[in-house]
Amino acid sequence: MNKEIGICVIVAICILVLLIGLLKRRAELLLNFAVRIVVGAVAIYVTNQFLQTQGSSIAVGINPYSLLTMGFLGFGGYGLLYGILFYQSV
Repeated sequence: MNKEIGICVIVAICILVLLIGLLKRRAELLLNFAVRIVVGAVAIYVTNQFLQTQGSSIAVGINPYSLLTMGFLGFGGYGLLYGILFYQSV
């Protein structure tokens, strides 16, 4: 009986360690995603203000779709959003 309890304890500890590792990785991914969204929103705002002072009518809206694009793609999403608008204006 003691051997079976010992095996169960070892298996439970292994599962606990795996779960902690998964949660740590997931928290890291969520933090990275949130940072990309915040930095992306600030970058869009600053770029829109700069383009407005230059007399350009091109402006990316800060909405859930653009923020999700920035969150998933990061700097590439920023370029994508402005690239689409520049392409449409040509």
